[in-house]
Formats: sequence, C-alpha cells, structure tokens
Amino acid sequence: MATMATSAFVSSNIHAPMMNPATSSTKLDMTNLAYNGKKQNFKAGTKLSAACAKLGVKPRYSCKKGDCGSCTISVGGQRVKACVGKVPPEPRLKSLQEKGLEIK
Repeated sequence: MATMATSAFVSSNIHAPMMNPATSSTKLDMTNLAYNGKKQNFKAGTKLSAACAKLGVKPRYSCKKGDCGSCTISVGGQRVKACVGKVPPEPRLKSLQEKGLEIK
C-alpha cells in the first residue's frame, strides 16, 4: 500500500504547472518622468531626489528632512517634497504613460 500511495503522489505532480521565474507575469512598475523634453523611466518607489538628479532637475535643499518645504516640486500636477518623496506609480492613462509625468 505504501508504494501505491507514493506512485499516486508522484503522478499528481506530473500534471502540476511548472512556474518559470524568467517568464512569470510580474511586471516592474516603471514610471516615465519628463523634464525639459528629456524622458527617463524610473522604478516606482525610488527616491525622487535621485530621479531629479538624473533628469537634471536641481531643487533647492535646506533641511533635507522635509520640514522646510524648500525642495517642493510638481510631479504630474502633484506637489511633492523632493528630499523625502518617492517616484509615484505608473499612471493608468495611456497618454500619460507615453508622455511621462512632467516635473516642474
């Protein structure tokens, strides 16, 4: 009986779907940011100060903790403090995905 239970267990695993990590459906959420005609993709949740530096945006920093608000910039119409802010997730509108969120 023990061999019959083992063979039943093995045969049920044969038909189990194989998960390949390289072809999984997990998509990296990349946000397209734009400044003065320059566009670049950034991973959602990365530091906004690093993204600004790569795009050439130079916000003023005073406290670097988010208390004073001197580093406030506009990302896609939302005011965000660059020193403590994160890159927002990708917008759902296809037009904004293609154009990118404008930084001012």
